[in-house]
Amino acid sequence: MEIFLSLCLGVGLAACSGFRVFVPLLISSLGIHFGLVNVDTGFEWMGTWAAIAVLASATVLEIGGYYIPWVDNLLDTIATPAAVAAGTLLTTSFIEIDNPLLQWGLGIIMGGGTAGFIQAGTSLVRLASTKFSGGLANPVVSTVENVTAIGFSLFTFWLPVVAFVLVVLFIVWLLQKLLARKSKTT
Repeated sequence: MEIFLSLCLGVGLAACSGFRVFVPLLISSLGIHFGLVNVDTGFEWMGTWAAIAVLASATVLEIGGYYIPWVDNLLDTIATPAAVAAGTLLTTSFIEIDNPLLQWGLGIIMGGGTAGFIQAGTSLVRLASTKFSGGLANPVVSTVENVTAIGFSLFTFWLPVVAFVLVVLFIVWLLQKLLARKSKTT
């Protein structure tokens, strides 16, 4: 049960990295530092003051960058591989098992895959917003993403299983929307 809960926590936070790369990393670092969550051996560095300072700075820069027109679209190209890496790191760090191949495999597939999928969806929303509003609606999109990343990251710490279910439901809903849109265009 403990592995399942840690996997739910990791995947929930990985999904949040699809909205903002550094927000769930910062919240996780704070949680680790203050002893709210445990990480596997070798990931303790995530709870150090140095990691918190770096992640706090990166979070402020990332959030601020998404409010600058056209920079937000550029950030999406950088954020996609970064979200996959962050999702992998978050999921892997919370899974405490003795098999590193299984641990990193689950981290890459479940965490990195979830983060990449969510990030791809947010990039498509931003591109559509840019196309239809000339970028004027992008700050609204950014605000929704920021609130989602912060709120869902905090929520994931309190109820990881519910967060995991919500991530799965969101992915299913997004896939249905994408498939319905694709069928309309063909």
